[in-house]
Amino acid sequence: LLFQILGAVILGFGIWILADKTSFIAVLQMSSPSLKTGAYILIGVGALTMLMGFLGCLGAVNEIRCLLGLYFTCLMIILLTQIAAALVIYFQKENLKVELSDIVANLIENYDPSNEEKRNLQDAWDYVQTQIACCGWTGAKEWETNEILRNKSYAEYPCSCSNRSKDLVEGRGFCNLEDPVNGTATYADWPVHEQGCMDGVEQWLKDNLGIILGVCTGVAVIELLGMILSISLCKNIHSEDYTKVPKS
Repeated sequence: LLFQILGAVILGFGIWILADKTSFIAVLQMSSPSLKTGAYILIGVGALTMLMGFLGCLGAVNEIRCLLGLYFTCLMIILLTQIAAALVIYFQKENLKVELSDIVANLIENYDPSNEEKRNLQDAWDYVQTQIACCGWTGAKEWETNEILRNKSYAEYPCSCSNRSKDLVEGRGFCNLEDPVNGTATYADWPVHEQGCMDGVEQWLKDNLGIILGVCTGVAVIELLGMILSISLCKNIHSEDYTKVPKS
């Protein structure tokens, strides 16, 4: 039952990644095929874990060695896959950071409130900037690459970046800059947050690192415990002396 619950959690997490439309996860999964692939892998692993939990229970109750062996093998494969994924993320973190920067830079450069096709993606990024109180990935200067703002001589700025509550009522699109000098301005004239979202996301990860590591460690311990119990049951079934069973 415990492994079926674990599988349901993993399955639900994968579905959440695909269904989320209002957080930084949404920005990534709409922009990066690798995250979508990862979500489908999580769904597959979750479904497999639930199935293995059922087979493990069936094998333990009925003392079927082949099911217990299959259960042990699948758990070992899942655990090794998770360890490999963690190592890849750790050693490729700089490349991942560059990929994230490229994704956000492209989003900011092509941001257009009138583009309904990218409405969900842009709304997700506006939500990130509003919730983290940040602007751009490394700072507000990145918004100077936006074609619409460039054509308007930067007399407008992204509302979701604003540090004024009245702009956050709209929460998306562009707001007009009050009294720009000679009709032109720069990002330094905008009433926006100075912090880039990269710093905000990194701080969120640091603040929640204990929880993330705790959950990952807990999952690994549960899987390892299941492997130990299954192999122990296999040995006991194999070594049981049936000659001592009373004959009718």
